[in-house]
Amino acid sequence: MSKIISQNDYDSKQITDSIRYFFERFHLSAVLKASNAKKSKGVTPLQIVSYAFALVFRNKSMYMDMVLGNSELSFAKDTYYRFMNSISINWIRFTTLLAANICKESIAPATSEDRVNALIIDDSTYSRSCSKKVEMLAKIYDHAKNMYLYGFRMLTLGWTDGNTFLPVNHILLSSSSKCQVNGCNPIDYR
Repeated sequence: MSKIISQNDYDSKQITDSIRYFFERFHLSAVLKASNAKKSKGVTPLQIVSYAFALVFRNKSMYMDMVLGNSELSFAKDTYYRFMNSISINWIRFTTLLAANICKESIAPATSEDRVNALIIDDSTYSRSCSKKVEMLAKIYDHAKNMYLYGFRMLTLGWTDGNTFLPVNHILLSSSSKCQVNGCNPIDYR
């Protein structure tokens, strides 16, 4: 057996250490608890979210991670998917509290108090022109292009101090008109 550490293992350890530092610095366990992220048994929500963060930075999917035989994974894929799709977790609250912690812990101390803080709300179109069977896909009017297209409106909330921009939340919006929604399936719009 070779004692040489491969570059992938070194990068993986560096990513894991960086994620652990980020989670500790910005108190992600408290943010998850405040967002109602709970598990009744087994692994903690922090372990699952840490794994999700690591997948993004390693540029892998969960499928490829499992195929390659990642030994770090201490839970099944069903645990991961059940947690990420849980309706009791308030993900909007999670991103809002995380953005507030980042602003308070690292951005605010680095800037002067004279700087004006502002919230920016942006309503952009998110085009899905090649899609046909996407849930809640709607025919929307794009004011920038002066034409109708299939997609969503993406409402984004961001914080800025004039120099730094920090995205706080985003949500995809469909049309309120039942005729505009692709397929005109009976959907409860309340």
